[in-house]
Amino acid sequence: MAMLETSARLLKLLSLLQAHRDWSGPELSTRLGVSTRTIRNDVERLRSLGYPVHATPGVAGGYRLGAGAALPPLLLDDEEAVAVAVGLGRAAGGGVEGIEETSVRALAKLEQVLPSRLRRRVSALNAYTVQIPGNAPSVPPEVLTTIANAARDHEGLRFDYTGHEGEASVRNVEPHRLVHRRGRWYLVGYDVDRDGWRTFRVDRVRLRTPSSGPRFTPRELPGDGDLVAYVEKGLNTAMWRYRATVLLHAPAERMRELPLGLEVEPVDEGTCLLKLGGDDVNGIAVWIGFIGVDFEVLDPPELAEHVLRLSERYRRAVSDR
Repeated sequence: MAMLETSARLLKLLSLLQAHRDWSGPELSTRLGVSTRTIRNDVERLRSLGYPVHATPGVAGGYRLGAGAALPPLLLDDEEAVAVAVGLGRAAGGGVEGIEETSVRALAKLEQVLPSRLRRRVSALNAYTVQIPGNAPSVPPEVLTTIANAARDHEGLRFDYTGHEGEASVRNVEPHRLVHRRGRWYLVGYDVDRDGWRTFRVDRVRLRTPSSGPRFTPRELPGDGDLVAYVEKGLNTAMWRYRATVLLHAPAERMRELPLGLEVEPVDEGTCLLKLGGDDVNGIAVWIGFIGVDFEVLDPPELAEHVLRLSERYRRAVSDR
């Protein structure tokens, strides 16, 4: 029984070390309900099994699972195993540079050891999910992992960035999240030099050497924490030639069903502001008409002119009736 309890405790300790970068001895002791001396002994057992657990002495010290010369067994729960298997299946279809063949090999190894109940779940997900291929630029996996690790460890990033018009700049960024959208990877981070949140296409990022910057305290995420909507909004506005503001004679709640990425701000119970844009003001004018409510163009003047011309054209179309 003692051997079984020790084995179960080692698995729990390993799971904790894999889930969090740094643990103090007292934290692990509290989590596992044993003494700090037992924790030290268990750490030695893990080391003998090939897990490189690093220990830092002192008040601020603790334990960290490091990288070893060989890859030791990875402990996954059921949901994590399914997520990894499905992710490998998707990665085999591309999106990350050079990862297709590697993903197939890793997926074959994982499926070999999956319990039958999990294998059926993975098979069902893969069989009934259609993946739409894209032609977006691929990203080196080491760039993604470097960014993800920096975000996890709250470490700044230094990189060269090429904007959508080809302009080059050096960025010092506090990375917070990676978002995969429309076949591309995006980094959402706080640009320290520009004092604001920015979204970066990862395929345009060139990490500097060294790439790491000072540690930072995580900030409250933009867009009320909905980063998919935040990135989508940025994608919808980044390339606009014209930006328009329109007063809609309808309550904001009614306009919430407009496409993702358009800003709707309530003014009062019966009106709201709509912010949108595009490269063609005539197209914007036509699209606003599709909303089906009365409106007033506040900006830009070019849009107001096109709406007036459009209204005159429609009036002439029915002038004889």
